[in-house]
Amino acid sequence: MSNAIKEYELRKETVEAVKTSPTVELFETEYPELSEEFKRITEEMYEMFAAKHMDYGLNNIALGGDILNNEDDKKFSLTGLAIRLTDKISRLKNLLLNGKNFVKGEGMEDTFIDVANYGIIGLLVGRNKWKK
Repeated sequence: MSNAIKEYELRKETVEAVKTSPTVELFETEYPELSEEFKRITEEMYEMFAAKHMDYGLNNIALGGDILNNEDDKKFSLTGLAIRLTDKISRLKNLLLNGKNFVKGEGMEDTFIDVANYGIIGLLVGRNKWKK
């Protein structure tokens, strides 16, 4: 069995374990609308992540460094992500306080999705998964 298939099977087992956990089952029973909307939002997040990743590629986050083998390069990448998150939080704060959106197509929902995706990208970098 190829490595890609093994990885897929492992992820599939992990997802199945999450789907069948008592906590998730209880949550989905008690909060059906909330749980379904959360799942829809994560799909939107993934779509946005995939589209932007295809536009920018790995180096946009790696910043030309070897983040898989060099801790200083990884810290530099994570610092860049922290700065981007700060920019997004500042944008969100301005949207909330001023109620105005000057960049077409980049409202509050897009900003929240960006913040969430940068958080996940930080986890991917930290877990050494920011690679092909």
